[in-house]
Amino acid sequence: METIPSRSTGVVLNPVRAVLIGVEKHWTWYRRNWRATAISSFLQPVLFLVAMGFGFGSQVQPGEATGGQTYLVYLAPALVVVTAVQNATWESTYAVLSAFIWQKSYWGAVVTPVTPAQICYSQLTWIAFRLVSSAAVFLAVAAALGAVSGPGVLLALPFAVLAGLAFAAPVVAFSATRETAEGFSGLFRFVVIPMTLFTGAFFPISQLPEWLRPVAWITPVWHGVELARGATFGTLRLLPALGHVGYLVALTAVGVVLGRRYFQRRLAV
Repeated sequence: METIPSRSTGVVLNPVRAVLIGVEKHWTWYRRNWRATAISSFLQPVLFLVAMGFGFGSQVQPGEATGGQTYLVYLAPALVVVTAVQNATWESTYAVLSAFIWQKSYWGAVVTPVTPAQICYSQLTWIAFRLVSSAAVFLAVAAALGAVSGPGVLLALPFAVLAGLAFAAPVVAFSATRETAEGFSGLFRFVVIPMTLFTGAFFPISQLPEWLRPVAWITPVWHGVELARGATFGTLRLLPALGHVGYLVALTAVGVVLGRRYFQRRLAV
């Protein structure tokens, strides 16, 4: 692959400023092209809530499985998490590969005083911003549809962002090692879709076969759903919450360390 050699300018940027410059670059592109992601980021999750909450949900009676809530209300905080992880997947796969291979925007950035590590951090910071904005819009629409039972659902937003970052950070590192998009279809097909359907968002994982439950436990979606739903309905306990948050933070940290290493290896010529 043709690379663009980097040369030191002798200028050192403040790390925070360098990251914010990277985020500004992403924002500049997004404000001109946000319509291209509107369906996947905003409309699709809302349609999912309507279809599952009002359609399928009309056949589900409130009970022990739904914590005494209607299925629509039971589903809403989980869909905030699912939506965040799905949006994070796109931003950490094709967007990253494009910046390396097609648009080569990372190569343009690395010939400035911005370092490869700071480019990685700015990508993750932008992903966090995108997750916050899309989750906030989803919650506003869910509230308008009567899917919100109280202000506790606002706590689902930071937990959804954390779950999204816990998945995005390792995937950004993975994407930094790719030369083509071939591996992404398998990631979507065999990781993202099963993680969406079988990790407690739509039904308790106690309904899964016992041998399959540990697979759900290691996914960021399950931990995010447990946190979001527990915070929304006031059933979250301190020790389980610390365990869930600790696991998601650890996944994020591993992804950041690997991402920094792979960005440095690829961009430092």
